[in-house]
Amino acid sequence: MFQTFAAPSDAAAVPDRVKRLRALLAEEGLQAVLLPRGDEHQGEYVAPCSERLRWLTGFSGSAGMVAVTRRHAGLFVDGRYTVQVRSECGSSGLFDFPGMARVALAGWLKDKLKSGDVVGFDPWLHTASEIAWLDALLKDAGIALKPTRRNLVDRIWGNDRPLPPDGPVVPHPMKYAGRSAENKIASLQKTLKDAGQDAVVLTSPDSICWLFNIRGHDVAHNPVVLAFAIVPANGKAELFVAPEKLSRESRAHLESSAKISPPGALKDRIAALRKAGRRVRVDYDRAAFWFVRALGKSAVRGGDPCVAPKAIKNATEIKGARVAHVRDGAAVVRFLAWLDRAVAGGDAVDEIAAVRALEDQRAGSQALKEISFDTISGSGPNGAIVHYRVTEASNRILKRGELFLLDSGAQYLEGTTDITRTIAIGEPPAEARERFTLVLKGHIAIATARFPQGTRGIDLDAFARRALWEHGLDYDHGTGHGVGSYLSVHEGPQSISRAGMAVIEPGMIISNEPGYYKEGAYGIRIENLVLVTEPERPKGGDRDVMGFETLTLVPIDRRLIAKELLTPDETRWIDTYHARVLATIGPEVDAPTLRWLEAATKPL
Repeated sequence: MFQTFAAPSDAAAVPDRVKRLRALLAEEGLQAVLLPRGDEHQGEYVAPCSERLRWLTGFSGSAGMVAVTRRHAGLFVDGRYTVQVRSECGSSGLFDFPGMARVALAGWLKDKLKSGDVVGFDPWLHTASEIAWLDALLKDAGIALKPTRRNLVDRIWGNDRPLPPDGPVVPHPMKYAGRSAENKIASLQKTLKDAGQDAVVLTSPDSICWLFNIRGHDVAHNPVVLAFAIVPANGKAELFVAPEKLSRESRAHLESSAKISPPGALKDRIAALRKAGRRVRVDYDRAAFWFVRALGKSAVRGGDPCVAPKAIKNATEIKGARVAHVRDGAAVVRFLAWLDRAVAGGDAVDEIAAVRALEDQRAGSQALKEISFDTISGSGPNGAIVHYRVTEASNRILKRGELFLLDSGAQYLEGTTDITRTIAIGEPPAEARERFTLVLKGHIAIATARFPQGTRGIDLDAFARRALWEHGLDYDHGTGHGVGSYLSVHEGPQSISRAGMAVIEPGMIISNEPGYYKEGAYGIRIENLVLVTEPERPKGGDRDVMGFETLTLVPIDRRLIAKELLTPDETRWIDTYHARVLATIGPEVDAPTLRWLEAATKPL
């Protein structure tokens, strides 16, 4: 199994850990300290040794921050985690839950602190942009930010802290990458020269893995290597990676395009760039504050130059994505057929059993490298927790008359998948069918959208919400995120959301996942991955427009569709999609599964 089901943390230990942290505040002359979820690479997914927020607070979500003063503590999460954070951390009575981190953090600190107070932060765990905006918001209250010499949580985390990961570096072959590392580096160096910059510091593992055509095993479910890199405008790139991660094969692969140095050499190299007065590009939104401070006037603000080309998949990566989705679609269809048979036969299937069965189906392909995130397997009220992670303590049986939300994904050498299906267990409630259909209408609106060049994710987001809004309903997460190519399942810059300011471009892969959640009752989400198509001129039009090709190939539960709420065009889309699923996935499955698939894809 790639997933475990143990409770996320030792809640009983949290009060003592917070007490010990507060003792350090006095010792350091601080009135408060900040602790974010991310690591030194600002990653959403982190190695066990960097799970500081979980260790201190018990919160197991993938985004959040805690602020601890000498008397108070505030846990800041976004809309995905408002239910989860109270469930995991509410019983201790230690924490306030003020809401969205960026919106609420400064206000909460002003309320709890006074002029002259100092807030500590680890300069490796916050971006330069984050510190700049927080400093600006606190300055008028006379509250100062101060980098700590060493992370305060690391000082109290004992011998049970996991060791840093040492997973092997693996070359990613050209037959999957589609473009050589030398070619990518040459393009990056041209970007630097055109901008008059001498070098760039790369801090995001997915950017580094993409640039050098390597993959790793340092973070669960994400095939990345935890490393840093400096690429000069002229000369050889330098990769800072633990030498024990390199085999003879991976070292030979890398040495053709990079100088390999141990991580300990990074600080000296940054200092040398500063001393030489080099203009060094740093992504203030992605790189740790430490780099900007260490480079001083040598730091030049600029985006990570790997982000855009990584997001726009080349022909080889697009072909691989299609292959991966056929393979994954067959596995998910086999699972759904099994689940329906089990429920009909009266078997007591629980959330953990469902996760295991689905992973077994994916593993049966012999091509599964990992799952792309912990499977969200939520029965009934657990489905209303947007990023629910089933544990042995929370595990529920799938009960008749309830909905079952299953959000899962896989990592294959050809590509990364992410799919959510909401499944009726027995006869679904009428209200749930209505709201499922409203979500489906939004899903179809995105799938069928046509839009001109220059369109951003924020311009499309309302398409997915309109049907829900008309009924006074909504959801508190984005509609779509970018997806990597055998890399991170959450990839920027593209998104379909209220914050989606990046332009949508052909070759990007994005999720289409509107939802609805009724706390204490059920959750609904319908997610497919889509590929942005090349611009073309509609007949009679005067502008080229792009659209989406749906990559995911798995039926949408017909039992939950209230056909009377659909327009003829929406009905036609579902029937066409299901016909394509049957034609593509049918030849990939066994006879009993094919019979199930034929019934599941019957025209409405």
